[in-house]
Amino acid sequence: MTQTTTQPFAGKTALITGGGSGIGRAAALALAAEGCTVTVAGRTAATLAETVRLIEAAGGTAGYVVADVREEEAVRRAVAIAAGDAGRLDFAVNSAGVDGGDYARPLIDYAGDTLDLMLATNVRGMFYSMKYELEFMSAQGHGSIVNISSGAGLAGVPGYSGYVASKHAEIGLTKSAALDYASFGIRVNAVCPGLVNTPLIANMLKDNPEWSGALVAAHPLGRIAEPEEIADAIVWLCSDKSSFVTGIGLPVDGGYLAR
Repeated sequence: MTQTTTQPFAGKTALITGGGSGIGRAAALALAAEGCTVTVAGRTAATLAETVRLIEAAGGTAGYVVADVREEEAVRRAVAIAAGDAGRLDFAVNSAGVDGGDYARPLIDYAGDTLDLMLATNVRGMFYSMKYELEFMSAQGHGSIVNISSGAGLAGVPGYSGYVASKHAEIGLTKSAALDYASFGIRVNAVCPGLVNTPLIANMLKDNPEWSGALVAAHPLGRIAEPEEIADAIVWLCSDKSSFVTGIGLPVDGGYLAR
């Protein structure tokens, strides 16, 4: 007897910003594997197209739209494309952002232009994304938004004041939106990863190999995360299995914040 498998997100739609690489790509693949029709957005067409190719090769359904989250009209258009003619948006994963990289400076030496970049991309970009996602979700009376923040949104990190400020602001946006829209049947949460094995981190460690041991040792589980492990948390927060969870910043950090 053949066992029939079910896809819990069949018929549902999702938008993933920053979907061309790293956590965003892993989230797109994971949601599509559950049956969701996925739209990925980002600044680089080639990487977005590769995400779509990977999803389709696995039997899923996906499309992409080029959009810079710092530009409000581009975000509005991306959300509308993801919702489609039916105007349905079940899930949104706001993963677009910039991190501190190897730019570590004490606050008095931290460049104002770098701070502006962090705030424009991480905070304003997330604000614009939620603004238009919530328009669709509040009209339909349901939805789940997962914002990708960081462990740096829950604790300080020396040398990265601008990045840390932006990540704390993302948690604030998440909590406020969760309270504003709980009565509409919408849940808004954030995932706060520790260090994740993305191309950006790989390049940073390639340029600074002496950092590797200390960064791994900072995670009590003795390694950094794979993007798919963060995606598992994202899928859970989208699913009905987390139906009574809203307004949280969920650490997925190998024990980093337990110290």
